[in-house]
Amino acid sequence: MSERIIVIGGGVIGAMCAWNLTQAGCQVTVVDRDNFGAACSHGNCGYVSPSHALPLTRPGQVTATLKEMFKRNSTFAIKPRLSTDSLSWFWKFGRRCNQQAMMESAVGRNAMLQSSKQLYQQLIQDEGIECEWKEVGILFVFDTPQGFEHYRETEALLREEFGVAATPYTGDQLTTVEPALKPGLGGAWHYEGDCHLRPDKLMTSLRKNLESRGTQFLEQTAVERFISENGMARGIESQGQVFEADKFVVATGAWTPFLNQHLGCKIPIEPGKGYSLTMPTPARMPKIPIIFEDAHVAITPMDTKYRIGSTMEFVGYDTTIDPGRLQLLKTAASKYLHDPYCDPVEEQWFGWRPMTWDGKPIIDRSPAMKNVWIAAGHNMLGISMATGTGKLVRELMLDEKPHLDTQHFSISRLR
Repeated sequence: MSERIIVIGGGVIGAMCAWNLTQAGCQVTVVDRDNFGAACSHGNCGYVSPSHALPLTRPGQVTATLKEMFKRNSTFAIKPRLSTDSLSWFWKFGRRCNQQAMMESAVGRNAMLQSSKQLYQQLIQDEGIECEWKEVGILFVFDTPQGFEHYRETEALLREEFGVAATPYTGDQLTTVEPALKPGLGGAWHYEGDCHLRPDKLMTSLRKNLESRGTQFLEQTAVERFISENGMARGIESQGQVFEADKFVVATGAWTPFLNQHLGCKIPIEPGKGYSLTMPTPARMPKIPIIFEDAHVAITPMDTKYRIGSTMEFVGYDTTIDPGRLQLLKTAASKYLHDPYCDPVEEQWFGWRPMTWDGKPIIDRSPAMKNVWIAAGHNMLGISMATGTGKLVRELMLDEKPHLDTQHFSISRLR
């Protein structure tokens, strides 16, 4: 008889865990407090980006963050929650802002990113997943020549340490490669190995695939607690109902700390609020996704939509949409693009990124329950790391040989 597995969390991480476990012959049920494919897996920029191997914890990041906070129209904002866990998170984040810690995190991130890109390519080819997949890279665009040149050191590090190289463009080269950009910019680095997709279509196609294999879905079902005996979970409880299984996966993103009491550990996740605007395609839409490095704003051209996204707010679990933050996205796009956006705006969106203080996800067994595994804390890279995470979770749960070094993602590293 195949094992019954409940995956808690219907975002892209939970979906990829469910797909891998279903492939292995398990009976899988996906449980979500909202709807499958909602939250951070819906309105993000859809990047699958090996170029993002370096974490936010970089030398000088604390000073840079403080400067950014005092800018009038900064896309970054911070309002730490007055709790010991939140204050501890920011303290540990600051202590990681050095070269040695940055590279330690980058090794694990790079391994997961490389694995995930290859697995996406395999998944789309073998399963016919429809998600507007494109392999045209990402342009990192700089406002000034000084910013462009300053990034050269980062590009060299990624190329030499991880084989992730970018092609530089300046002047007319840049506008030839991407005619949607205005002339006179400082330059850009083109990471041609990066890819992108349309997140909502990915989730819709994954659900159809999972349903065809017998996966069940319980939506609008918030998990309140685990029912456990002798160090093993027997079931989960939601509104008086108990759902039993043999094994469980916790893929609850930014909500994971609310289960800390049951998991037997403190999952150090802070919600990093991001925004996006989705609209029809403008007349001169970029051919290549773009990150405006100076403004920290990203552009995703899709077959049928156009998205401007990013910003980072550490404001706790705030559910409001600030019109001023959305305007920052439009303002940044207007600075760089001939046709920066197109009316009408079809969706104004926000989501909480599950940020860990070392920039790596947690993929490990719960210390309190031997049949519960955690897959959370993917920072801004949930889409980028989903396929590799799903495969690793399956390997850990079914006692297969892990294809990645699990120490990079262990709970013990966070103590």
